[in-house]
Amino acid sequence: MSKFNTTSTHPLIPNSQDYMLYRKYISIHSEDRDIVKYPVSTEFEIELPQDYCNVQTVKLSSWTFPSNYSTFSELQNNISMAFRIINPYCPGEYGLADPLQDAIYEILYSSRNTDFLIVIDEGFYNPFQMATELTNRFNDAVSKRITEALTTVPKYVALNLNSQFKLVGYTQFIIVYNSVAQKLFFGNKSSEFLINNNSVIFDKSVIIKSECNKRAIYPEFNNWGLPSYLGFTRCSAPSFSPPNGEYPRFFYGEISPGDNGFWLLPEPTLPGAKIYYAVAPLKINVMGPSHFYLEIAGMNCIDETMPWALNQFTTHTNETNGVVNSAFAKIAIPTTPISQWFDNDIDSYMLYNPPAERIRKLKIKLRYHNGAPVYFGGFDFSFTLEFTLLVPQSQRKYNLFKPEI
Repeated sequence: MSKFNTTSTHPLIPNSQDYMLYRKYISIHSEDRDIVKYPVSTEFEIELPQDYCNVQTVKLSSWTFPSNYSTFSELQNNISMAFRIINPYCPGEYGLADPLQDAIYEILYSSRNTDFLIVIDEGFYNPFQMATELTNRFNDAVSKRITEALTTVPKYVALNLNSQFKLVGYTQFIIVYNSVAQKLFFGNKSSEFLINNNSVIFDKSVIIKSECNKRAIYPEFNNWGLPSYLGFTRCSAPSFSPPNGEYPRFFYGEISPGDNGFWLLPEPTLPGAKIYYAVAPLKINVMGPSHFYLEIAGMNCIDETMPWALNQFTTHTNETNGVVNSAFAKIAIPTTPISQWFDNDIDSYMLYNPPAERIRKLKIKLRYHNGAPVYFGGFDFSFTLEFTLLVPQSQRKYNLFKPEI
């Protein structure tokens, strides 16, 4: 006889393999994270209110994000560009006896093979604001170099030319936006110039991106710098002087009141001055990225192609450089700053087979297609996840009694 008790008043109920399909929604706010540990909402971990067991699918149900991104920022590597004044106005050719103009010519001529570097403010611009920003930055860059020489070179200091220059400054550059062609026009009222898109600053930026921003170490061919957003290609853009004394004109309207569309005229204080201008071959792009990606560790289900880069892998193989399971959701940006957008229903979802035993913590990351993180500043965002759970059910037998009527 067995010494074990083979009888029990609590018999084991066999697993009937019956499950109830149950959808549970979890609302997540960026301000709910540990702000001490994760001061920036671009990447953080968050613990869920409870254990979610037997998870079959996870889907992004709804979301709201602020549209306060900076189209132009150091992180995007698109706030700097370079230019040269390759043939400055020479007062001696036209009999102008002016010590200040002679000094300006000497300074600019000695710098004809040196880049002028400009850096615009980070943020979001409309095309007209960008044209104004560039005009002021171009003139300011030249003014600073002239001022530096006038205050350090003894022969200029002896003539006290800097005090005269402060009264007039350098205002020869004029940059305007043609709202019909949607292009930027770069002009100078007296000197020939070059937009240098082969500048070393675009090579150095690759190192900066790699070390500081954790981006690709190879040069990008799309959105490679500020000139690409302004409508330029990788080729440098020289300026030219129109023939037969003609002046460029916008026939659709005026840029400044009373100019009758003639946006660039020779400098009236410089005898014999010729105008020079260059036109961006492509339309200006100030819209910024169209999408960003939401990553959730362990739930990424979207395969993603990657920006093409010139490296040994792409030149020696025919394979793709895409990433499998790189993101959980792809979110469109339907509006420009400053606003808030709301959306719901997305096609992608994570399927667990067999179901995930337990989910309690999420690691979240927001990034653009090129890998740059998405920054919302101090603005918060929120999204809702839909968990499909398989809840085990005990086998039940129901007796239905239907009384006769």
